[in-house]
Amino acid sequence: MIGKEWIAVAACAAAIFSFGAQAQRAPAQPSVDAPELAALGGYGIGVADFEFVQAGRADPLQGADTPAIVERHIPVKLWYPAAAKGAGTRYRTALPGEKGSDVPFEVPGLATPGAAAAKGRFPLVILAHGYSNTPEVLSWLGENLASKGYVVVAPAFRDPPITIRTPAARAGPLTSRPLDIAFVAAEAQRRARGGQGVFAAADAARTALVGYSMGGYGVLTAAGAPLDPGLAAATRGVLAPFVAGAPQAGTVKVADVKAVVAISPASNLYGTPLWAAPGVAAIGAPTLFIVGSQDHVVGYDPGVRTLFEQEVHAPRYLLTFREAAHSIALIGAPPVMRESFWDLDWFEDAVWRKDRLMAVQAHFITAFLDRYVKGEEAKAAYIDGMVPNSNDGKWAGAPGGRYAGFSPGAPAATLWKGFQPSRATGMNFEFKPAQP
Repeated sequence: MIGKEWIAVAACAAAIFSFGAQAQRAPAQPSVDAPELAALGGYGIGVADFEFVQAGRADPLQGADTPAIVERHIPVKLWYPAAAKGAGTRYRTALPGEKGSDVPFEVPGLATPGAAAAKGRFPLVILAHGYSNTPEVLSWLGENLASKGYVVVAPAFRDPPITIRTPAARAGPLTSRPLDIAFVAAEAQRRARGGQGVFAAADAARTALVGYSMGGYGVLTAAGAPLDPGLAAATRGVLAPFVAGAPQAGTVKVADVKAVVAISPASNLYGTPLWAAPGVAAIGAPTLFIVGSQDHVVGYDPGVRTLFEQEVHAPRYLLTFREAAHSIALIGAPPVMRESFWDLDWFEDAVWRKDRLMAVQAHFITAFLDRYVKGEEAKAAYIDGMVPNSNDGKWAGAPGGRYAGFSPGAPAATLWKGFQPSRATGMNFEFKPAQP
């Protein structure tokens, strides 16, 4: 009996340990059914924290009669290719909860703080989070890209801790996204060109912009979409010098942008249009739009699909997760935010597995950036010439059963290249070339 009891206890302990290990899995570690290019790259991952300070910045959330002129302090998280793999880390962050206060939680990470940078020069990526989010909830993408040879700079915008439905709160993200992104990108590029610390690993001449939700509004603006004059009043005049036709309108456009990724980007906030004519048609950089067909926050059609159609002067792609909603880019909900529907809804989708959403996005973002920023033309096979509806793809030579191999793509198969036969489903991927 003692032997059997010991075996039972050991089995329980093993199960508990296994569950704990699974719960601690870093979001950047793709699942076994992830498409091919979601896999981590060959570099170790380093992470460092900085603070960029912009002097003489008008703040619409401070000041009585007019916005106060302040120093804008912007925390920045930097993920970069490391010379060797390390022990990883645990990020500490917080998001607003249903009760109005921030809910702190931890996120397991693969990056090692202070790790020695890998030798070489790597493209620079500016990664912009959504309203009331933090860089840590996009760590899955920052770490994934760093492992593949990108230096990822993720500013923390520190949105006001009040609901975005009030005009006062809207002024914060409407102002911070374009102005912070422009400043952070220019400062990161300056440090890269000056060979300062770990920024020396970044190649400022190859810059990409990636943004989610309000961050999507920010990166599309930073890529060239002109701000609507109505934003002057919505930001207590702070954006007045930067709207279309104003003297400093050109200063919010980031230099040397080779590609843009806009995940569920906002284009209209509670009736306030964000861009003036010609809107996203002013953007010339290749753009990848990603959205759920049931996104009722920023809209699908009209909404993100509209932006895809309107960006006529750039080669652009649209990845649609059919039936997915807005919360497609954040990590899965941490345990402390699973007890309330409101808190859970920050993170989880009603239809799609979160690890699946992250893996598919990592796959396509990798192919897109590798092609347009690194110039790896072989990656075009993962995003060009595909059947628009994933369900229509065929691979006649695929082995039967639960086959884990990846489709070779054209000409052998129309099943999306890099996807397992049973996993290319529920999505659309479309391309439109640039017009003269």
